[in-house]
Amino acid sequence: MESIEIITTDELEEKIAAGEKLELVDVREDEEVAQGMIPGAKHIRMMTIPENLDYFDKDKEYIFICRSGGRSENVCHYMQDQGFKVRNMIGGMLNWSGETVKPQK
Repeated sequence: MESIEIITTDELEEKIAAGEKLELVDVREDEEVAQGMIPGAKHIRMMTIPENLDYFDKDKEYIFICRSGGRSENVCHYMQDQGFKVRNMIGGMLNWSGETVKPQK
């Protein structure tokens, strides 16, 4: 199995603070994201990723986020197998100390 690129929560926070345009995808369940998600992240539940492949662009890199980093790592392996550039935010939202927003309904 190919290794997955990672990004730490601190590195991600620095990139956001620097104004970098990032493709963030939160794969947690609805009740989890209701607690707050990283501003600018798109919410696509893990189990619905295969039916949402049209959303993704193979020319962009996507950073996947979950609660602790496990589910997002699984999604990264799947997406990498589909030919996408991916990165896993290790530690997940449990390690995130930056700003969060409530998802838009």
